[in-house]
Amino acid sequence: MTRTPTLILGGSGYVAGELLRLVLGHPQLELAGIMSDSQAGGSVADVFTHLRGAVGELRFAAKDELLERLAPGRMALLSAAPHGASAALLAEFIARAKARGTALTVVDVSADFRFGKAEDYAAVYKHAHGAPALLGDFACAVPEHLDATDKPHIAHPGCFATAMLLASVPLMRLGLTGPDLHAVGITGSTGAGRMPVATTHHPERQSNLFAYQPLAHRHAPEVMGITEALTGKRPRLHFMPQSGPFARGIHMTVQATLSKPMTADALRDTLRDFYRGRQFVTIVDGMPKMKDIVGSNDAHIGVATDANSAAVVVVEDNLLKGAASGAVQWLNRRLGLAENVGLTTPALGWV
Repeated sequence: MTRTPTLILGGSGYVAGELLRLVLGHPQLELAGIMSDSQAGGSVADVFTHLRGAVGELRFAAKDELLERLAPGRMALLSAAPHGASAALLAEFIARAKARGTALTVVDVSADFRFGKAEDYAAVYKHAHGAPALLGDFACAVPEHLDATDKPHIAHPGCFATAMLLASVPLMRLGLTGPDLHAVGITGSTGAGRMPVATTHHPERQSNLFAYQPLAHRHAPEVMGITEALTGKRPRLHFMPQSGPFARGIHMTVQATLSKPMTADALRDTLRDFYRGRQFVTIVDGMPKMKDIVGSNDAHIGVATDANSAAVVVVEDNLLKGAASGAVQWLNRRLGLAENVGLTTPALGWV
């Protein structure tokens, strides 16, 4: 089978590094270039030193150089460009692809196409959308929740959002709980990006735990909108994000009032039925642990109930299931490949 030429945008951040690693190891994708305007012409190995043996003499390309690499036939594009910059950038690539006769499949990991309306995006991100005419061309969901779409491109939900959606969508779709969802999510420092700031600087983060943007995080309206689009029911999400003293992973607890009494075993069985056949989502006995999923595309889910409430606990790798490998999972499907191609590496374990 011919390998699909694949471009990566936003090339010097943590998520782009994971996209690069996955594309280089993917048997059906062929790297056609990685863009970083700030690093254009620079050595990729100098930025991602852990990939030195795989990237060789590869250099970062500028935008105009990658635009010229679009050619007739099937191509793929994975964008890890920053929120607010990705939309206008992708508009250029999509327009050039159309002019060149390129059948381009885009998966965007930024927030720019996660909202269906430009005004909803602007309300959260406090600036105008960069390509409002393209909003209708992107579907947004985790792969386990949307089997088919007529949209040509995909927006992958955010890392926190992916974990919350894995809990909220079955709860809402199956009518298991009321609409009030209370979520507490703890994320690793890689979720804050590559440039160090006070909240990600090691002496501040190590042996520390603290909440930030309480009840005001931008992923909350994202999750509410996506859940409503997928289930017809809009939850009222109350989200407390927290910064954890580890590099990667997310531990998310979503609590809600049950619509009717249900044992933990019954809820566990219900979620197993909901996610049956979904290779990368496992409903575990007991509580899930992050070390069982870090470095993989897996998400593990555990549950607990009492007389009238339920807790759904989700763990995932924020850089992988919540970003890069989730995007490649989508790309596999859109290219007609088996969903697990290039994504079966197990978790790292003792990180």
